[in-house]
Amino acid sequence: MIKTALSRRSLLKAGAGMAGALAMPAIVTSRVFAQKGTRSINMQLGWLGGGNQLGEVVAKHLGYFEQEGLDFAIQAGGPSIDGVAIVASGRYEIGQVSSSPSLMLAASQGIPVKAFAVSAQEHPYAYISLASNPIKTPQDMVGKKIGIQATGKVLLTALLKKAGIPESEVEVVVIGADMTPLLTGQVHAATGWLTNTTAIAALGQDYVAMKLWDQGVQLYGNPYYATADTIEKDQEMLTGFLKASGKGWEYANSNPEAAVDLLLKEFPNLVRDDEIAASKVLLAHIFTPATAAGGWGTMDPAIWQGQISLYDELQQFSAGAPKLENVISMAPLEATAADRPKIG
Repeated sequence: MIKTALSRRSLLKAGAGMAGALAMPAIVTSRVFAQKGTRSINMQLGWLGGGNQLGEVVAKHLGYFEQEGLDFAIQAGGPSIDGVAIVASGRYEIGQVSSSPSLMLAASQGIPVKAFAVSAQEHPYAYISLASNPIKTPQDMVGKKIGIQATGKVLLTALLKKAGIPESEVEVVVIGADMTPLLTGQVHAATGWLTNTTAIAALGQDYVAMKLWDQGVQLYGNPYYATADTIEKDQEMLTGFLKASGKGWEYANSNPEAAVDLLLKEFPNLVRDDEIAASKVLLAHIFTPATAAGGWGTMDPAIWQGQISLYDELQQFSAGAPKLENVISMAPLEATAADRPKIG
């Protein structure tokens, strides 16, 4: 879900506390690695590691990062860990947040981080209802109870505004992440990521999903970011990351079950069947017509600008709307245009 804006105080506090089936991957010997040399690259998450990092885990275990001279590690986040502040402070090289507005809000506060690539081209956030009383369009929400998590209020506001529906015509009920309130009739729709297949499985096959993306509120899922200084001065590291990750995601797309087996080596607490089901949904949001045209990791400045304008219209930027050039950098994508897999 979308995190709240970061303050300069939180940034300083964080800084002070820190002193198609593919061919089998080519075998690269440790001697080659030693000759080429490796450097560390850490990806800070805003949550615990899992299926959203499937491609990076594959790239790590199949040696794709080492081929780029990188020693890659995933740093877990969590409720008490401010991932954006950690990366902004320089402790770790890159980061990933769940949703693009987190980086817009950070930029509006003057925190010098920028998105340089995107994982999920279409955000998998959706309003889920039962087929017996379906919500297929925003107009179907009128007079209904919509269950959301507290952080999802701005998304519902944006959706209703896009559809020209007064908020007073929809009753908001704050719920948790599971589907119980929907099953018991407490709400007519519940929000969630379609990749959370474990929770959605409680509904069986008899449900309807209305994606926020399809209704014109187009946010990106799981964008990658780094500081403006890193993007400007360490492009070799970022291009190596994108090349290796792109190979990992390409392998995962063609070999999802083998990829999940590698994921379980990295995160043994995960359940294989659950991750296989979730990976198929996630991959469908990662590889879209946009990636067929622009390659894995691509992002559209116009979509980012649309997000900024929408959030500004909704008065979400207490310090003023950020400029697009302070939110994203296209340079790493441009430098790897010929290397990122074009799959849709």
